Amino acid sequence: MTARYHPPVKRSVEIAGHKTSITLEPVFWDLLRDHARARRVPVNAIVARVDAARLEADEPTGLASAIRQYLVEELRRGAMA
Repeated sequence: MTARYHPPVKRSVEIAGHKTSITLEPVFWDLLRDHARARRVPVNAIVARVDAARLEADEPTGLASAIRQYLVEELRRGAMA
């Protein structure tokens, strides 16, 4: 687990063969990594799913925000390992 209050960290991910950077707080990177590990899929696969759902729904939110919201929804549903 990372420090409680830490500035966001930028990391590169690949979505549909394209690299992009996402900036998330370390706690969200930790949750994302844990969520992917529990489902036995790469982090990039989770990010791609969130991105596709966001674009399909024509939501006017950025990818980082969509990832945060997805993770919180998963926590609320009890779907996080």
